[in-house]
Amino acid sequence: MKISNEFKVGLLGIIVIILLILGFNFLKGNKLFSKTMTLYAKYENVQGLATSNPVFINGLQVGNVYAITNSKDMKQLLVTISIQKEIFIPSNSIAFINPNPLSVTKIEIQLGNASTYLKSNDTIQTIERDGFLENMINSKVDPLLTTVKSTIGTADSILLSFNQVLDAENKKNIAAALRNLNQITTSVSATTASLETMLNSKSGPLSKTLNNAASITDNIASNNQKLNHVFTNIDITAEKLAKLNVQQSLSLLDSTINNLKTVISKLNSKESSLGLLFNDPTLYKNLSSTSNKINVLLDDIRVHPSRYISISVFGKKEKQSPLNVALPDTSNAPYNNKK
Repeated sequence: MKISNEFKVGLLGIIVIILLILGFNFLKGNKLFSKTMTLYAKYENVQGLATSNPVFINGLQVGNVYAITNSKDMKQLLVTISIQKEIFIPSNSIAFINPNPLSVTKIEIQLGNASTYLKSNDTIQTIERDGFLENMINSKVDPLLTTVKSTIGTADSILLSFNQVLDAENKKNIAAALRNLNQITTSVSATTASLETMLNSKSGPLSKTLNNAASITDNIASNNQKLNHVFTNIDITAEKLAKLNVQQSLSLLDSTINNLKTVISKLNSKESSLGLLFNDPTLYKNLSSTSNKINVLLDDIRVHPSRYISISVFGKKEKQSPLNVALPDTSNAPYNNKK
């Protein structure tokens, strides 16, 4: 059987039309091969709602806006809702439009508590709600206005109470308090002038003190290297002192002092040789006598050398008698000072 070209063209056109319809429904958000339920909702203002906008129940998207039709007088708009989910919607549920300037406008279905459920092609109840800005204003401004009204009422009560308190006597007391306040203000002004004089940047004592402190600080800064050197030497000295065995040195010093005490006690004692040497006058007298005799002998040798050394050529012998007392030329001799 031969198929004509006209049949082929017609079949292709039908297929294209079907694909266009399916693609259009897909772009509108309708699933192609799933069972859907259609609901209708009537509004006076759709607040920017458009075809394919989402439909939510409890925060979950369950469908889309399929179409929006209007009456000729534009007083009522009919919104066709396509529900793709297999859900049971109670018959007393309410659908309201939730506009959002930062996102797309959507329909939210608030579930009721009826025991009967909506069927396909039923009309769901609707309610008109304020827009996003109206909700924000009502939620923020209305409580503020209520607070302002309450505050104004409280202020009126305070002013009324204040007027009742301000009788003649209290007014006099307030006037006296104001005079005292003026005197205090005058005293504060005088004190301020004194402080300004003290804080004068050129002639004030505080300025001079600060200048002196700055000068001292500058001197310290200029001698910083020397101070660092001094501190370094102190650290080195302290380190060396820390390394010294102080206890051993003290023990050695104590032992030396004890030995010195022993020596001094022996020197003061007459039982030791050094003690006798220092304390016995007999030894001193013997040494003095021996020294005197040595001086006499030396003077005699100097005056009469031939008596002890015979070097005469002619054999003449010295006949003078020997000296018994040292000659006066030894003026520094200790025995010459005796009287």
